[in-house]
Amino acid sequence: MAKRELLTVEELCEELKISRSTLNDWIKKRRAPKFSRLPNKQLRFDRRDVDAWLDGCGVAA
Repeated sequence: MAKRELLTVEELCEELKISRSTLNDWIKKRRAPKFSRLPNKQLRFDRRDVDAWLDGCGVAA
């Protein structure tokens, strides 16, 4: 079984080429990928959840 890859907020923003404020807005509107909150309040995004979220963002032509 492969080890889970967890992305930080900064890594996710860099990968998606979005600002932290955009991600915060998506989280508030429940449009962001699923995330986990660590005991120190930091967020982590599982690579598998991000990939699934991206797959679901496609727009039908």
